[in-house]
Amino acid sequence: MAVKLHRCPVMFAKFDGHPCWKVQKALDEQGIEYELVKGPLRSGKRDEVERVSGQRKYPVIEFEDGTAYRDESKQMAAKIEAGELRPQ
Repeated sequence: MAVKLHRCPVMFAKFDGHPCWKVQKALDEQGIEYELVKGPLRSGKRDEVERVSGQRKYPVIEFEDGTAYRDESKQMAAKIEAGELRPQ
């Protein structure tokens, strides 16, 4: 499965409370390959995230078929860890 993880550019924030890191860590732990797409920090400049997902919040997982998955990071990580990450 080829996916893209759209996330904030704050790569040094590697603590469990950081939404982008929480989802990225879950992908890593499950061995899911992904392309990292670092976007703008300011939500007003997140045009690409909005184009992909219809909203401007991180993180977003974009699937190969062009669909996107966005939820609260805790729910996203749980879905990944349960092996339920699939195109919508």
